[in-house]
Amino acid sequence: MKFLVDVCAGHSLAEWLRLQNYDVVEVRDRDSKMADEDILAWAVSEERILVTMDKDFSELITIQAKKHAGIICLENLPSSIRIKRLAKILQFHAKNLTQKAIIIQKGNKIRILHR
Repeated sequence: MKFLVDVCAGHSLAEWLRLQNYDVVEVRDRDSKMADEDILAWAVSEERILVTMDKDFSELITIQAKKHAGIICLENLPSSIRIKRLAKILQFHAKNLTQKAIIIQKGNKIRILHR
């Protein structure tokens, strides 16, 4: 799996993904103020799963019908907790991600949306 990590999701999370041998790029390395539509287009063009904490991507996809290559939306928590929650998502929901699902994590709950 390939990931695009949004600025808000954090560099620590991106580094953790790299340590797990995933192909990871970060929005902050290209433009930390990149517009959400451009981030989404980048993720689609490179078939990368977007990891973010920004809920605006849901609107782009559901209301504006923008394409995506899968999204993980994490809760705004300390990076160590975000990483643990991402690890569980990858452990138990990797198949959903390969099918371009949207996974929303809030509290101990995970919501999975398919196209």
